[in-house]
Amino acid sequence: MKILIIAEELVQSELKAKLGKGHKIDAFEETDFFEIDGFEGYNAIFDMNLEMHSDILEEYSTLEETIIVTSGVKQSLAELVYLEIIEEEMTLIGLNDLPGFINREKAEISLLKDSDAIKAIAFFKELNWPCLIVKDRVGMVTPRIVLMIINEACYALQEGTASIQDIDESMKLGVNYPFGPFEWCDKIGINEVYETLEALYQDTHDERYKVCPLLKTKYLKSEKWL
Repeated sequence: MKILIIAEELVQSELKAKLGKGHKIDAFEETDFFEIDGFEGYNAIFDMNLEMHSDILEEYSTLEETIIVTSGVKQSLAELVYLEIIEEEMTLIGLNDLPGFINREKAEISLLKDSDAIKAIAFFKELNWPCLIVKDRVGMVTPRIVLMIINEACYALQEGTASIQDIDESMKLGVNYPFGPFEWCDKIGINEVYETLEALYQDTHDERYKVCPLLKTKYLKSEKWL
């Protein structure tokens, strides 16, 4: 399969590692986007920065038999294509592409059209990457849960309930999570955590996703917890 990846370096490396050998993969960062000489001939395009240049959707949608995969976390696919001109035949798939979430047993995906489910499942099967389809909503499923836990942990730390180390250790021992909330936040990246939580709050107005002031301060300072 011939695949084009347009993503930042970290996401590029995770996708390449997950897709493995046996595919011809071209990869570019966003800064190199306009150096690409056409999109014809690719079976799939993993454009994880599509929300930053959604006007390219019109061109993508004219590519016959090319599946377009983009991030489905900070923006729903329905919102992404709103007011954009696309062909009805276009297959657009949202992927949970947060750092650390790509290299899992199953891909967490969303669809622009429910009718694309069979095609999406067959596509990921060909990649040897089983998928789980979730609703097309900001935050998908796993990010909503994990980021809400991180946010709550920040409130606990802000209130002086426990230390970072105690909260992390308690979560790993108490509920058998692979990482503690602050460890997880560092692995995902403070920018991704903050911006996704903010997108979730704006979409749902649910207080569970209202960013903790302490987390916002860390984001503004671009600091890690550990």
